[in-house]
Amino acid sequence: MHLSKIIPVLEKIAPPELASDFDKGKIGLNLDLDNDIKKIAVALDPTDYVLNRASEVNADLLITHHPLIFNPIMSISKNLACSLQIALDKKISLYSMHTNFDRAKGGINDVLAKRLGLSNVQEADIGRIGELPVCSTETLANHVAKSLNTHVQYVGERDDIKRVMVIGGSGFHNEYLKIAKELGAEAVVSSEMRHDVIRSRGDISLIDATHYATENPGMEELCPRLADMLGLDVEFIHHNPFIKVI
Repeated sequence: MHLSKIIPVLEKIAPPELASDFDKGKIGLNLDLDNDIKKIAVALDPTDYVLNRASEVNADLLITHHPLIFNPIMSISKNLACSLQIALDKKISLYSMHTNFDRAKGGINDVLAKRLGLSNVQEADIGRIGELPVCSTETLANHVAKSLNTHVQYVGERDDIKRVMVIGGSGFHNEYLKIAKELGAEAVVSSEMRHDVIRSRGDISLIDATHYATENPGMEELCPRLADMLGLDVEFIHHNPFIKVI
């Protein structure tokens, strides 16, 4: 199947217009080799490991959440050159779906809410908010750690948590905390907990479950959708940074 026939399917899954303003012009087809696609690889990040693995499994297209090039560049670093060389040498086109896939139905945050077992899920800007049986912050933190197979850190002590807001990736920003408060959430699950958010959280509990663990499930669950819609072989590539905690 030619690459040009796959792009409309990807844009149907995650419409580009859903992307945040800072993503405009940075997502979509990042490396267009105008090639025929027989196999697709999917991963969270276009690391050298992922690119090499995509080559090993004979993928012609790599779809990632984070783009290889995010900020405008005036020169190409050695690391970027190496990554691009792998893709070019192995003839792998690159496509990224970032904040548009965060917001999209069945995307990063819908899958995160599902993995945590939230019910009555509603949109909450880029994130989602839903309900769990009433529990304490510690119980919820343990549930998140087990559900996402990751270590967590948390702040806040409550025993009445029912409404939980989830935002895959670096969602601990005051603008999202304000939304969580307005929607009656007792806890927020995201990553990269910020000091200013900790100080301004009020009585909301915050659970940091790492960037990788909160976003990776959404990309993993994209694979069977693509295989069904395109009739192609689609393989997911894990590349967990394995953060050590002492």
